[in-house]
Amino acid sequence: MRSKYESPLNSRYSSKEMSYLFSPDFKFKTWRKLWIALAETEKELGLNITDEQIAEMKKYQDDINYEVAEEREKIVRHDVMSHVYAFGMQAKSAMPIIHLGATSCYVGDNTDIIIMTEALKLIKKELVNVINELSKFAMEYKDMPTLGFTHFQPAQTTTVGKRASLWLQDLIMDLEDIDHQLSKAKLLGSKGTTGTQASFLELFDGDHEKVKKIDGMIAEKMGFKSCFAVSGQTYPRKLDYQILSLLSQIAQSAYKFSNDIRLLQHLKEVEEPFEKSQIGSSAMAYKRNPMRSERIGSLARYVISAAVNPAVTASTQWFERTLDDSANKRISVPEAFLATDAILSLYRNVVDGLVVYPKVIEQHLNNELPFMATENIMMDAVKKGGNRQELHEKIRVHSMDAGKVVKAEGKPNDLLERIAADPSFGLTIDELNSIMDAKNFVGRAPQQTEEFIENFVKPALEANKDLLSNDAEEIRV
Repeated sequence: MRSKYESPLNSRYSSKEMSYLFSPDFKFKTWRKLWIALAETEKELGLNITDEQIAEMKKYQDDINYEVAEEREKIVRHDVMSHVYAFGMQAKSAMPIIHLGATSCYVGDNTDIIIMTEALKLIKKELVNVINELSKFAMEYKDMPTLGFTHFQPAQTTTVGKRASLWLQDLIMDLEDIDHQLSKAKLLGSKGTTGTQASFLELFDGDHEKVKKIDGMIAEKMGFKSCFAVSGQTYPRKLDYQILSLLSQIAQSAYKFSNDIRLLQHLKEVEEPFEKSQIGSSAMAYKRNPMRSERIGSLARYVISAAVNPAVTASTQWFERTLDDSANKRISVPEAFLATDAILSLYRNVVDGLVVYPKVIEQHLNNELPFMATENIMMDAVKKGGNRQELHEKIRVHSMDAGKVVKAEGKPNDLLERIAADPSFGLTIDELNSIMDAKNFVGRAPQQTEEFIENFVKPALEANKDLLSNDAEEIRV
């Protein structure tokens, strides 16, 4: 609808799969699954609930009469009771036992956990595919020397692939943390108004053993291993913070990558994909702006800031339950997931289409390589009888003069010519040029990259091979 605000996370950025997980339809269908799981559990533990009642509930599990629920909510001003009523209008025989003994948080909070868990699984899938694409790039360019930077000042030589392994390292850390979070996923269960299960103790005539079984049985039916052992009315709001912290970490990793790509594109060494008919600037037709990397950074900043919301919410809850969490988490949790989903889609798209310009990389490297090779030059000169201390001072002076020529006069680096002309070194220009192979200065960068991929990335990909896909999400804008 063009007359109403719509979140760009839905209209422009996130995937259909992620958007559906946070949709009303997925939420309300999950409510009904939870009500069925509760009724089945109560029947199995001895309450007077019939197979026919449960069968009728299952018949209408996915056939939600939204109009009835919406009209009822106008009267009672309570979303859960409106949907209990609507469900009961369809499954009429089950109307007396729907939501029996439960409080609103039974469907609300358990559903929130289920949605976040499924959304985290989708994030994991996207993350694994980014790792897969990036590992291919790292291996392809593991041997290509490039100028390394510290403080964005020329430092020692590294390789294009080794730099990519640094991006990969961040993502592998993120994947490990997602796996840990998923391994301990648990539902709230059905704890009642203040978490004491008093209503269920009443339903089961004081039989503690039966009540103790309720949570585990519901968890199993909903695909979880367990529930929180204790709670107030809600699950601990720290869970929201833990999960959004994971999303923040992924955003941080992607942000770092996108900044590096933007800097490399400025240097004209590496470029993000650019469509044939894409317009880089409305004014400057020649421009090729790193739009996708910039969008990664923009969305990542949002996700990082969104993780503050559940931290504040968790710390300000009162006793067994307050409701000042509800409006906040309805916004911060879904939007953090939608934005992270978009970030990973963009990340994969950029990696899949990265363009490397070896000649530019070589040119930049050659401009700085004579400075980086001075220690090797000095060692070779010492072998020919030179004095190490005297040569060190001479190289320092020659380097300063050559640097001045480059910076002040805009001329090529002539350090090698200066050294060749200095008889103290006893080296010809050909001998000096023979030292200038950039591969002599990359250290173990190629081996480090290969070993990291082999020992850490490949095992992670093998463990998640069922998540790998050749179909990348097409970015919309």
